[in-house]
Amino acid sequence: MDRRKFLKQSSLASSLFFVPSFVRAFEEVASSKLGYKRLVIVQLSGGNDGLNTVVPFRNDLYYKVRPTLGISQKDIIKLNDEVGLNRNLAPLKRLYDNGYLSIINNVGYPNPNRSHFRSMDIWQTASDSDEYSQSGWIGRYLDEYGKHPHSAIEIDDSLSLAMKGNHFNAIATQDAKALYNMSKDPFFDNIHNNDVHLSEHNLGYLYKSMIAAESSAKYIYKTSKTVRSRKEYPNNGFAKQLKITAQFINSHLDTKVYYTSLGGFDTHVNQLNKQNRLLKTYAESIEAFVEDLKANNTFKDTLILTFSEFGRRVKQNASVGTDHGTANNVFIIGKNLKKQGLYNAMGSLTDLDENGDLKFEIDFRTIYATVLDKWLEVDDAKVLNKSFKQLGFL
Repeated sequence: MDRRKFLKQSSLASSLFFVPSFVRAFEEVASSKLGYKRLVIVQLSGGNDGLNTVVPFRNDLYYKVRPTLGISQKDIIKLNDEVGLNRNLAPLKRLYDNGYLSIINNVGYPNPNRSHFRSMDIWQTASDSDEYSQSGWIGRYLDEYGKHPHSAIEIDDSLSLAMKGNHFNAIATQDAKALYNMSKDPFFDNIHNNDVHLSEHNLGYLYKSMIAAESSAKYIYKTSKTVRSRKEYPNNGFAKQLKITAQFINSHLDTKVYYTSLGGFDTHVNQLNKQNRLLKTYAESIEAFVEDLKANNTFKDTLILTFSEFGRRVKQNASVGTDHGTANNVFIIGKNLKKQGLYNAMGSLTDLDENGDLKFEIDFRTIYATVLDKWLEVDDAKVLNKSFKQLGFL
């Protein structure tokens, strides 16, 4: 059978090429078995302003360089005598008080890139700033340790670079039922009943991938449909992603990594109200998610990592916003943190780089290495292609 006829006969086949939910499902099962721990990644797309998220409210220079954009002390939830949270992160403060939050400051990488697309690629591939990779760090984790296509799921209709491996991609879906219905295309009967396709040089690998994806789609739907959350979530798209993630986790899917995102953080103009709304959306949704997991006794086995591709410039711009910067904060949320609260001090506002940006202190790949080794219990160097010093939050 040629590819043109193949595409004409199956709408699912078309989706395989244009929506990378199923591409390169897997070639062989990894021999090692994975545990029950799960990682949930939250991407804040656009470059969240870390200085108005975790605020150095005792630093006069902060208000000097942000005369209209600086967060007033009355609008800050104090964590100590020097640092506080934006008041829209009140739900996060409750997690902080329970010992469920570690805030890692000054996270970045050497020779930072201020392009959204390039910096996000660097974060998603765990590459150096002058290195270009076609595989993401979670994708390479799947290459080495994935057992099936649903070992990692992105709650979206398309797949991020982070989730693409050299041999093994994750699955992307926002609707388990729709995914399952798509996999029931009659063309699959022809595949199963005609083994000759599996040996065709050009199509054999694709057919095997489709069969594996069909199996995963059925497994995800049949397993997760029996669980429905009783927790009320905020009415927004990000909360919907987390509610779906909680349904998957609480139904005990054999999935190790979930990937979610919240966009809109590119705040060059009139930042204050926009960022405040986004932070409120993030915090309220995360709190509902954690409470949902706690009610189902799955929070203890779940770790949540929140990052953004870069921070913002220290000094506000003429449009009462902030331009692309470098170092930023990362949030780690979990029940079994060894280092709770503020992991490290905030960056200096006097010792900036030549562009007026914060100097990074912690390479983001040290966070990945720690999560891979201490949480997912795999060889971090094999996934990241080199060794990085690990941190002490786990």
